[in-house]
Amino acid sequence: MHIKELNIKEFENFVDNNPLGNHHQSFNYALLMAENGYDYDLIGYVDEYNRIYAASLILIKKLNYLFKYGYAPKGFIIDYFNKKILKEFTDDLINYYKKKHLVFIKLNPEIAICEINPKTGKKEYNCNVEVKDSLLDLGYIKLKDNLYFESMIPKYNGIVNLKNFNLKNLDKNTRNKIKRAENKGLNIEIADRSGIDILYNFIKRKRDKNAFYYKDYYNVFSKSNNIDLFLVSLDTNSFLIKAKKAYEEELDQNNNLNYKLTQNQTPKKLNIKMNSDRKLLSYKNDVLEATRKNNENSKIYIAGALVTKYKNRINIVMSGFDTQYKRFNPNYFLHYNILEYYKKYYDFADLNGMTGDFSKNNPYHGLNEFKLGFKPKVYEFIGEYDLKINPTIYHSMLKSGKLAKTFNKNDIKK
Repeated sequence: MHIKELNIKEFENFVDNNPLGNHHQSFNYALLMAENGYDYDLIGYVDEYNRIYAASLILIKKLNYLFKYGYAPKGFIIDYFNKKILKEFTDDLINYYKKKHLVFIKLNPEIAICEINPKTGKKEYNCNVEVKDSLLDLGYIKLKDNLYFESMIPKYNGIVNLKNFNLKNLDKNTRNKIKRAENKGLNIEIADRSGIDILYNFIKRKRDKNAFYYKDYYNVFSKSNNIDLFLVSLDTNSFLIKAKKAYEEELDQNNNLNYKLTQNQTPKKLNIKMNSDRKLLSYKNDVLEATRKNNENSKIYIAGALVTKYKNRINIVMSGFDTQYKRFNPNYFLHYNILEYYKKYYDFADLNGMTGDFSKNNPYHGLNEFKLGFKPKVYEFIGEYDLKINPTIYHSMLKSGKLAKTFNKNDIKK
C-alpha cells in the first residue's frame, strides 16, 4: 500500500462513512484553514486496487523559511486497532512527508478513552485506552495532558444525547434560569451571514480571531448547509408586557401575605413575605427597565452561537452573550433552544469543551457548571500527539523552546 493524494469526492466518501468522521476532517474545514494561511493535503492510504484504508486532512504551515509542520485536526481517519495497518501507514507517512520537509505532524484523534462522573471525578475507562500504547509503540510523542484549555482542541467534552433531551431532565438551576429567561421576552432566530458581526461583539474579548475568520467559517460550511447562526434578541415590548404581568401577580401575592401576617405572624410566614418583597422589587425594576428600553428600541440582540452539522451530530462551535444582560440568562436560553431545535433531526450535540477539573477551585468552574446543567455525558479524549518526521530538527526546536512558542494556542483554533 502507499500514500496518495485523494480527490475531494474520494476523501469525503471515505471520511463520511467512517465512525471517526468529523467536521474538522472535511474538505470544508480544509477550505476554511486555507483562508487562514494554511496549505493542505487530502491524503489516502490505498492498495493496488485503489481501495482506501485510511485518510486524513493534513494542514501544513511553515515553521521557518526551511521547515514546515503538519496538523491532522482530530486525527487520522483510520482503524487504530488494526496495528498492522497503523504501523504501515505511520512508516509510509513519515517517508512521504520527509520529501515535503515537514518536521512533524500533530494530531489529536477524536477517540474517547473514558467517561467521567463529574460529581465524583471517577473515570470509567474503555477499550480505546489501548490506542495510547499502540501510538507510543510506534514512536508517537504523547504531549502533556491538560486539565484546562491549553491544548489545540479541548481534551474533555460534554456530549448531550438529543434523543433523550427534555427540559424536565435538566438540572433544577438550569431549568429555573431557562424559565426566567423566557419570562424576560427573549426570542431566538436563525440569522444569515450578516449576523456574524452581531455574534462577534459577544465573543471578541475572549477570542483572538477577528470577525473575518467567523465569516469565512460561515461562508465555507454554508455552501453545503452544514452551519447555522443563532441570535437571541430581547423583544422590549414583550419584556414590558411580561414584566408588568409578573409584577401585578406578585403584588397580589404580597398583599395577601401582608394580610396573613396581620392575622398570625410566624417566622415562616415572615420569611415568605420577605422573599415576596425581594421578588416585587425585582419585578418593579424590570418594569422600569422594560419601559425605558421599549421607548429606545424594539429589538436588542444579546446572545448568539455558531453551530456546525455533521452526520448525526451538531457542534456548538462558538457562543457568547452581552454581559450587561447576564441576569436575563441569555446563554441558558440560547443553548436550551438550540438543543430543542436540533433534537428532531440529530442524535447528539457536542457542547464543545470542558475542563477535567470538577472542583470549585477550578478557574473555569462556572463554565463547567453551566454545561453540566444540560446533563451531558462527559468524556475524556485521547489527547495530543506529535509524529516526528525529522527527529533531529524536532528535538532541536523542542529544546530551544521554538515549538512551545509556536503552539501557544494562538495558532490553530477550533
